[in-house]
Order: sequence, then structure tokens, then C-alpha cells
Amino acid sequence: MKRPNILLAAGALALASLPAQAIAQSQPSYAEDRAEIVNLSNHYMVAVDAGDIDTVIATWAEDGVLDWVGGVEHGRDEIEAAMSRFGGAGIMGTLPADATERPRTRHQIINHVVEVNGDTATSFAYWFAMTNRTTHGQVELLYMGHYEDELRRENGEWKFTKRTVYNESMHNKSLFYPGLGESDPRQGQ
Repeated sequence: MKRPNILLAAGALALASLPAQAIAQSQPSYAEDRAEIVNLSNHYMVAVDAGDIDTVIATWAEDGVLDWVGGVEHGRDEIEAAMSRFGGAGIMGTLPADATERPRTRHQIINHVVEVNGDTATSFAYWFAMTNRTTHGQVELLYMGHYEDELRRENGEWKFTKRTVYNESMHNKSLFYPGLGESDPRQGQ
């Protein structure tokens, strides 16, 4: 007789704990959010190099803003138009029909620093680009810089709401970047 009572008690405890478990499972952990945000950045970079504009655009919120060396693009339509001429997409249609290889640029993204605040987040990451488009047959480092990103969770997925791309090899480089924890090196001299 005691066995059914124990089973009933265990079942009641299990049912009572379901709402708490469901709530805990519905709230992603920082590690899950961070992994999703880093993966979003990685998908974006791979898609840019592959010329996969659909995947690039899928990483953006409808009202996203891309601030980069090419200008400031507002919304998915402007971002799509700009990115359709960049990276792997920029080379599509320019290769001869008998091509057996092609020059490539590969963007790498590293050192993500991600802060999550509910359904919004910020992320900073270094990037660099390499190419095999050289006359000497060796791979070259082309550019380096960093991203300063703002993100929002929409329908359970992280999207870029603002992505500022600093190309530290070009005209939008700065003396220091507060977002990366740098301070003005001229202070205290």
C-alpha cells in the first residue's frame, strides 16, 4: 500500500515542478545567447564571402542600420543593395564561362565580447580579411578592423539592429575605440 502513495507523491512533485522547469527552459542562458550571437556573426561572414545575399539579409532586423566604409545603409532593402555589390556577390557574373578557379577573399571574425540584456545585446569583435588574389601566388592579409554590433531578439532569433564596421586599414580608422576599452593615448602626456 505504501508504494502507490510514494508514486502519487513523486508524481505530484513532478507536476508541481513543471511550471518552474518550463520557465527556466524558456529563458535562454547567457551561454546560449552568446553562442547564437557569435554564430549569427559567423553566418554573416561566411555568407558575405560566398555571395549568399539571402543569408546576409536574414541576419538583419527589418529596421537594421549598417554603418560601414561604403556609407550608412538603412533597412534591409538598402543593406541588400549595398551588399549585393560586395564580397562574393561582387564577383558573381564577372568570371568567364570556362573559369576553373576564382580569386577569393575570406573574412575572419574573432574575439567576440558579448553583453546580453534580456532581448537586446551588444557585441564587439575583431575581423580581418585575406585574399588569394595576388600575382605572387601567396595569400595576403588585406584589411583588419572590428565590429560594434547592436542586436535584438525577434521571434526567438537574434538579428542585427545596428552594425558599425570599422576598417582600421582605411579612412574610417580612429586614434582609439572606446567600445573596445581603449582610451585616448594623448591623455596624460
